[in-house]
Amino acid sequence: MNDMLIRNGTVVDGTGAPAFKADVRLREGKIVEVAPDLTPQGEREFDATDCYVTPGFIESHTHYDGTMWWQPDLDPLPGYGATTMIMGNCGFSPAPLHKYMPAQREMIGIFSFFEDIPEGPFIQNLPWDWNTWSEYRASVERNVRVPLNYAAYVGHIAIRLAAMGVEAWDRAATPEEIARMAELLDDALAAGALGMSDNMHDHDGQNRPVPSLLADDAEFEALFDVMARYPHSCYQVIVDTFMRMTGPANLKRLEKLLAGRPIRVQIAGGIPTLDFQKPILPEMQASMQSMRDAGVDVWPGFAHVSPTSTLSLIKSLIFAQSNDYVWHEVVLADDFAEKARLLADPDWRARARESWDTQAWPHSPLRNPQELFLLDSENGTGPIGITLEDYATSRGLHRSDAMAEWILINGIRSTVHMAPFPKDEELTLELMRDPKSVGNISDAGAHLQMLCGGGENALLLTQYVRDEKRMTIEEAVNVMTGKIANHFSLNDRGVIAAGKRADIAVFNLNEVQRRDMEKAHDVPDGKGGTIWRFTRKPMPTRLTLVNGVPTFENGVYTGAKPGEFLSPGNDVAALAAAAE
Repeated sequence: MNDMLIRNGTVVDGTGAPAFKADVRLREGKIVEVAPDLTPQGEREFDATDCYVTPGFIESHTHYDGTMWWQPDLDPLPGYGATTMIMGNCGFSPAPLHKYMPAQREMIGIFSFFEDIPEGPFIQNLPWDWNTWSEYRASVERNVRVPLNYAAYVGHIAIRLAAMGVEAWDRAATPEEIARMAELLDDALAAGALGMSDNMHDHDGQNRPVPSLLADDAEFEALFDVMARYPHSCYQVIVDTFMRMTGPANLKRLEKLLAGRPIRVQIAGGIPTLDFQKPILPEMQASMQSMRDAGVDVWPGFAHVSPTSTLSLIKSLIFAQSNDYVWHEVVLADDFAEKARLLADPDWRARARESWDTQAWPHSPLRNPQELFLLDSENGTGPIGITLEDYATSRGLHRSDAMAEWILINGIRSTVHMAPFPKDEELTLELMRDPKSVGNISDAGAHLQMLCGGGENALLLTQYVRDEKRMTIEEAVNVMTGKIANHFSLNDRGVIAAGKRADIAVFNLNEVQRRDMEKAHDVPDGKGGTIWRFTRKPMPTRLTLVNGVPTFENGVYTGAKPGEFLSPGNDVAALAAAAE
């Protein structure tokens, strides 16, 4: 067994309470004793002198649903103290699944496009031996071993496609189809799904609204009726505060649908923190307060890291989500030769200039060349380290033509990088301190050539606690542990206390860093080769434990994969059994 005594550390228990000196005894995957100067009882001892001992960090918003099948080490999460991840966000989940292939491929294509994950490994590495969510969970538990615990929503988009087939893109559902959706949701919640996730935000690469945007109120009411029967379930939804700015209208609709229902609600983007979102911030804040006044148990979800973008022509949704479908044609082109042909074609260039000038959102990277940096050349030709605006000015070119020229000269695999969007730090801190908010949102596992969400949690410890001293260590740990566990009703973890699961991070605050992103060429392309993704070196923790098993120690991932599929029902049952 992995019984252990962690000695001489400073415990930050995850509740927000003051840190205290104590030893922590672990037995059979659980914490059994927390007190000063515990006497060893033959278990392995770990010296945590000069270290904090905290609950393992919870990645509250990830998209590892597909990635975990071909990247089971979940790099770089173990080295950042992560012990639990939440999947199935934003309406995207691999289940339920329609029985006919065309609708199945639609679901795969949606997930692949919006999360910037190649379709090839989805098709090659997942068995697709399920139709219902309960069958999907059984397949995951049979086939996947990972170093983190994980829990998952069932996605509204997947439910809609499973019930309606490809017509989910085109129309409202019939009463019979709504009844089928309710059955599929009931199956998922009964099998331990966290709840239902939803999407009131996205349009695809052809500018089609995602299927959930076609749902009428009758469909929502039927699904919320099912959720109301599962008191520990949660409704997660992303609203549009980034593109078409329909977020205020989304919240007004949700208030009408959710008022009086015993459903916990998490709204990604509910309180927008970026400077370009300021015009809608007062209305969003008022709507969130109105929802709370109406009795809706609503929690805004937020990221403490400002979004940034890497513009890649290999796999990226950034052009489409900037409302530029001309440059997105290059992303969709089948091979590098066709991408290069388009970039050099005078007719395409004329359309691209017009699109950048008249179609791209004013706040998008394409309209802000002073914030786009030429940093990553495939062949080293350069110039690098300058902005697209400077490059365009030096050559007397339109910014679209300048980017096309620079990529042609430097190689199709070259990327252009956007500076982070300016962000309201005071509002971010206010959200962190809100007792009903969901932080540590990172999108880890998705947008693999745009960002590396894994490891962004380190900034809470480095920037906010150690360097700028804008938060206490107790506040930062609570944001990443106890508060998130409470939100998801994962009641046997997230806190250092006797009886809780032994998901633990041990780290020296002076040693940890949010490491720079770097490329790893290990993503299968579905054709026998690999493509790259962004990752980063470990923070590192001194020790990361999942269910009492070391997953990161001595500066490296241990190779252990003790992660379990969690659900609120399972954890409630586990607590009841422990109390008997």
